[in-house]
Parts: sequence; C-alpha cells; structure tokens
Amino acid sequence: MSSTVSSTAKNIGISGLAAYVPPYRVWLEDWCDWTGNQWPKIREVVGRSFRLRGPEQSVYTLAATAVMRLIEQYDIDPSQVKFLGLGTESSTDNSAGAIIIKGMVDRALAERGKPPIARSCEVPEFKHACLGGVYGMKGAIRHLALDGAGSKAIVVCADIAEYARGSSGEPTQGAGAVAMLLEENPKLATVDLVNSGSASDYRVFDFRKPMLRFCGQDRSETHQVQDFPVFNGKYSTTCYVDETLQALTDMYRKRKLDPRPYFDSLSTVFMHRPYRRMPETGLAVAYLFALCQGDADARAELASYCFEAGVDPAAVTAEMLSEPSVASLASPEQHQHEAYPLTMAVLRVFRASRHFRREILDKLALGSDTMLDLGNLYTAALPAWMAAGFEQALEENSLEAGEEVLTLGYGSGDAAEVIPFVMADGWREACRKIRFAAAMEQAVDLDREQYEALHDGRRVHGLSYLPRSEFVIDRVGSADERHFSDLGIEYYRYVS
Repeated sequence: MSSTVSSTAKNIGISGLAAYVPPYRVWLEDWCDWTGNQWPKIREVVGRSFRLRGPEQSVYTLAATAVMRLIEQYDIDPSQVKFLGLGTESSTDNSAGAIIIKGMVDRALAERGKPPIARSCEVPEFKHACLGGVYGMKGAIRHLALDGAGSKAIVVCADIAEYARGSSGEPTQGAGAVAMLLEENPKLATVDLVNSGSASDYRVFDFRKPMLRFCGQDRSETHQVQDFPVFNGKYSTTCYVDETLQALTDMYRKRKLDPRPYFDSLSTVFMHRPYRRMPETGLAVAYLFALCQGDADARAELASYCFEAGVDPAAVTAEMLSEPSVASLASPEQHQHEAYPLTMAVLRVFRASRHFRREILDKLALGSDTMLDLGNLYTAALPAWMAAGFEQALEENSLEAGEEVLTLGYGSGDAAEVIPFVMADGWREACRKIRFAAAMEQAVDLDREQYEALHDGRRVHGLSYLPRSEFVIDRVGSADERHFSDLGIEYYRYVS
C-alpha cells in the first residue's frame, strides 16, 4: 500500500544511516556450553551471537563513532547540522547528553581539517527505555519542519544492553550505535508522522534502571560502569504486546483503516527487537486482533485457530475487546502476568500453521538474519534492523519507491510508536552508503574467561583488537579538590 503524506506537512525523512558495532563477540552456542543452557531453544528464541562493549568504550564512544561514519559516508557538511539528538538509556552523565558527542566529533573533524558541527546546533538527549531514539527522530523532524527548516539533523541511537550473569536476560545482551541523517526531501524514506500512532501507560516495574544500582561501583580496573536493569521477563512481554496493539489501534483510527486488509498490503515491517521471538509475537498477536475486527472470512480464520487450541471463539473475542489493565498485573503477589491468556493459547496454534510464515515471518524477513548476530541494542535495535533490512532489499530489489514500510518502536515503562515510512525515489543510492554489513565484519570472538572478565568490568587478557577510526576513552578523571574537580568525567580521543 502506498501512503499519501498530508499535503500540509513537509516532506521530511531519513537520507542516510551509519552504524558502529563493537568487535567483541560471544557465540550463543559457546555461551550455552559455558552456562548449561539449551542451544536449540536459545537459537530459536534469541539468536546466534551478541556483542559487548570494550574496556575503553562507553555509550558516548559508540555514538560518536557512528556519527563520524555517517558524516563521512554521506559527505555531510557538518556546518549544516543544526540538530544533534542522542537517544539512549545507557548514558552515564546526568547533566550532559548529546553535547558530549558533538564535542568529540568536532575535535575529530578539526584533526581532519574539516569544519565543526554548527555552533547553533541543538543537542538534546532523549530517554525512554528503547524508544528514546524514535522520540529523538520525531523531535528532529519537528525541528526541521519549523525553526530548523532548510538545515540537516542527525539522531544517533546508542546503547549498551547488559544483564547480570545467570539472569534470564544474559543471552539477550548487545551493544552498538546507529546514526540517522534527517532532512527535507529525504533520499531514503519519508517519515509519515501525520499518519503515525502512539501509546503510553505506566507499568510500574516492567523494566527499570534505578540510580541505586550505580552506588559503590569500582572502576579501578576498567572504565566500565555496569548498568544491569531491574526487569520481569513474562510481564515485560505482556507490556510489549499490549502497547503494540494500542499504538496500532491509534494509527488505524487516524487513517480510518480496516486492519485485516492493511496487513495484506504490507510486505515489510520493522519492530523493536530485544530478541528474535519478541517481534514475531507482537506482530502475530496484532494479526489475530485484526482477524477479530475483520469480515466473516477473517473471523472464520480466527475461529479455526481457536477450535484447534480448544478455546471458545466468543471468549477469545470478548478478551480481545476487554481492554485489560496491564498495570494491575504489576504486583509481586500476582502469579498471572498475562493480560491475554486465551489469545496467547491461540497464538501457539497460529505459530504452527501454514499462514504464520506468509503473514508474519515474511513481513519480518528483511534484515532478520543479520539481527541474529547483534543481540539487543535497546534504542539502536530498530534502526539497526532497518539498516540491515534496507541493505538486503537493495541486494534483492524487493522494495519499490512509494512503498509503505511499517515501523514500530517500543520502550519499556511503557510506550510505543507506530510510524509508516514511504520509500523515496532515490532510496537505492542512499542505501548503498549505509555499509551495515561492513560494520559487522570486524569481530573478536571471546572465550569464556575473556567474556566473564569483560562482562564483570575486570582486565581482559589476550584481546587482539586495536582500535581504528573510532573513539575510545583515554582516561577517567579522579580529582575532587576545592579548586578543581573532574571526578568520573570521561576524556576521549579519536584513533585514526
């Protein structure tokens, strides 16, 4: 389905993408051997491998390296950049945000004889779990539509997803950054905010990062600050599914769409991806809800799954129309964290049906194989999937100018954004400069001892990687005197 962008809105969107992925890789099959987990299950639910940040890396070095790559790959005039936004939930400074990235990039540009980013550039940081980058993109588009008209904007999504060893989240770790170039008359895709859908609701302890976790951390051996979240897996899945449904409903109402035919019109969907199974589950439940709201044939298809699952179709329909209070499930006394138990039973049958590949997996196919080797990138997960997917589409010639691609961003806590993208006429040329596959090529495979040391913030022996064309932490300040203090402040350098 082609989307018609409102005539009252400017044609604004993405003209380029560039990524930085740290080289330190853990194969999940090896991890299963180390931890006693079942590789077939991990492969099916999570993926193949994940990346870790290095001992001289932070979210700021990841982000700044991605921005430098974007500027170089798309030959951007830095003086035209009037908005530099950082979307992250891994920042370690409670005051400064994107200005840190600007300072790093400006210094590296000067060393190369290039002009800095505009002095009049805005430098906000956006935080809402994994949705911060999407909010940053929306903020940049609004800037370009108003007081920043005629300029360029860069939004970089960067995160370090780490979990305590032995936790259920450990195999879903990841780290990386993706920078986006936004401007009027975009060369890659128009971002159709007019026809987007939004949703939010407070979910108490879905996924949180209280500052208490940082107290007393020792940084004497490495520069790392550990950022393990407080999370509740089954409840988090419920929140993801419910907020996906709510954001889609908002978009359907805005555009006066019939959900079932709309699903048929889509060939490509990109979603927030904490691990392999989650977007499959979210899109599949949305499809079942679309059947419930469809014509007689659609409802008959839903009923067939219900009968096979041994549940009453009328009861499933009632559950789908009930609008349950997910926040009411946020209690340690609750043994049931599932808002749609009957629907999830039907989902298990649908997943095994012949329709599941056509309606769900095929729509999520572009870039999905590459994402099996990234782990969770939090705010960068969605733009990373888009970058990988667009590169695959270029190879296969599987997207057309004017075609709508649906994106869904999600942030625990809890909010979601459903945003249609419309492929630009020159998207192929812009796509050739992404170089996402090249960003994935540099890899250093870790053994168990190296992984555990790197994960735990200890010195790692035997790493063979030498930084090149990227930022690193040079040192961390320790002075805390009356006349001068830089306690905890990171100092950076660009390694050419």
